[in-house]
Amino acid sequence: MSTARDRTAIGDPEAQPASPSRLPSAIRLLPWAVLLGIVVFALLLTGDNHRAAVLGIVQGLGEFLPISSSAHLIIVPWLFGWDAPGSFLNSLTYDVALHMGTLLALLGFFWRDWLNLLMHAHQPRSEQGRLLWLLVVASMPGAAIGFVLDQIAEDYFRDKYLIIASALVVMGIVLYVVDRRAQSDDGIGQISWRKALLIGFAQTLAFVPGVSRSGSTMTMGRALGLSRETAARFAFLMATPITAGAGLLKLGDLDTAALGYASFWLGIGISFVVGLLAIGFLLSYLKRNSFLPFVIYRITLAAVIATAFVAGR
Repeated sequence: MSTARDRTAIGDPEAQPASPSRLPSAIRLLPWAVLLGIVVFALLLTGDNHRAAVLGIVQGLGEFLPISSSAHLIIVPWLFGWDAPGSFLNSLTYDVALHMGTLLALLGFFWRDWLNLLMHAHQPRSEQGRLLWLLVVASMPGAAIGFVLDQIAEDYFRDKYLIIASALVVMGIVLYVVDRRAQSDDGIGQISWRKALLIGFAQTLAFVPGVSRSGSTMTMGRALGLSRETAARFAFLMATPITAGAGLLKLGDLDTAALGYASFWLGIGISFVVGLLAIGFLLSYLKRNSFLPFVIYRITLAAVIATAFVAGR
């Protein structure tokens, strides 16, 4: 089990005096009100700004909830007919914008954790220093495979809708089974070098849209005996260097003319805010609840994809 000391080392909300249950109802409902406001705002927009706002919401939620943002960024434009060739919203430039938004969300939520970890980089035997180097080890498989396969996988799976649907179902079932059978609820202090590396290899599966980076890493974390919240927190910390590295690699393909588009900055802003809300929600939710709602959602979305494909969409 994780200790208060473990939780403090990674900025765990449980280590703070106040708990969500003691907060006034109005404050606890504030994130939902913000999300609802963003959704209404997106619906009121038109043209590229409307589509950019919707995809910003999709990225912010899908990147951190175990439902696969890459699958949603392919499926949503396909279902709504926004996938015209040459569209700015289907470009690598806009993909960079969305991922920069969720990277900012990670940094905004975990900046204290990263500052603490980096300050102990020279002390690998300390709790914080050890965690930093565990994250480095866990990031290596994804960084290596991503450098080689990221663009290839992105192009290949762009129109493989049934493969995406299958990945949603299979990964959802695996997540459910593993979560139900997990025998322990270890904290950060129980993550070994072997466990970190295995979680890192699990992250590489996310190059198949529908698998989900957060879903695959949390599933492996649960299989290795981590608590749901610890698995999610480690997955989010591990996602920071991977997302930053992928963004830096793609910056070279950025069309600088896009910097003058309102939709470019809108996507960054909305994915940032929604990403912050999604991280906070999931870490709080997993303290007392299972992954079952996300599994049901994944299977439902797969059924929608299969139905649309058969109907000739």
